Amino acid sequence: MVNKPMTGQTPEVRIEIQGDLPPGTAESARSAMLAVLGEAPEPVLSARIRLTRMADPAAERPFLAQANLDVNGRLARAHVAAGTMTEALDLLHDRIVLQLARLSRHSEVRREGVPESDEYKRLLRTEPTHRPHHCPRPAELREVVRHKSVPLPRETPDQAAFEMDAMDYGFRLFSELTTGEDSVLYRAAPTGYRLAQVHPRQLGAVAIPLTVSPFPAPRLNLVNAKRRMDTLGQPFVFFTDDITGRGNVLYRRYDGHYGLITPAE
Repeated sequence: MVNKPMTGQTPEVRIEIQGDLPPGTAESARSAMLAVLGEAPEPVLSARIRLTRMADPAAERPFLAQANLDVNGRLARAHVAAGTMTEALDLLHDRIVLQLARLSRHSEVRREGVPESDEYKRLLRTEPTHRPHHCPRPAELREVVRHKSVPLPRETPDQAAFEMDAMDYGFRLFSELTTGEDSVLYRAAPTGYRLAQVHPRQLGAVAIPLTVSPFPAPRLNLVNAKRRMDTLGQPFVFFTDDITGRGNVLYRRYDGHYGLITPAE
């Protein structure tokens, strides 16, 4: 049985505004989100909505909407860009509905004891993401403005793909369950995934459409990782830190700066 929110239970919805938006935008967004969350098949304990209007006059989709949800103890995220804030909120609404349905179905699969591998292909997202474009900040002006050191979850590529989609990210850094290798999973095509590892190992069976890089992650320091990403024009670089020997990810943030994710020792 799916857990339903208690009658009268209203999740906390926090609204953050960045940039010049019309008066009343925050309250309109809060009301719309409360209507969605109130119909959720599982309790939504809290929600944070960030609404942004980019200052760049050349941006084709300057209105951004992002939601971070706590769904019965599980985290979910959605991030969209559009030509107007009304369109961005509509897209965010659709994304939240989808994320809630996927998390609910995943919970049902676990409760019913259905092998998760039989459900992953159906649960994974294939629709367009409407993600924002990166700010075209010159390479010489980019800095690492965020560094997260996190314990890497031990999971299969199937589990990593599901969690990556639940958080609406473009990649996921994790420790592959059967090999113990620091690994990164990312989308290689609209319906496909690619896996890279510090040291490529033979994997067990997976349900998702997956290709595996046969090459070990390049051994780099942070300066060379930046240079590699800028030269190749990549959204992120997965590399083996030349001191720790662990898998790191350097990525481009939407503001044009860098973020760095490293495993917590």
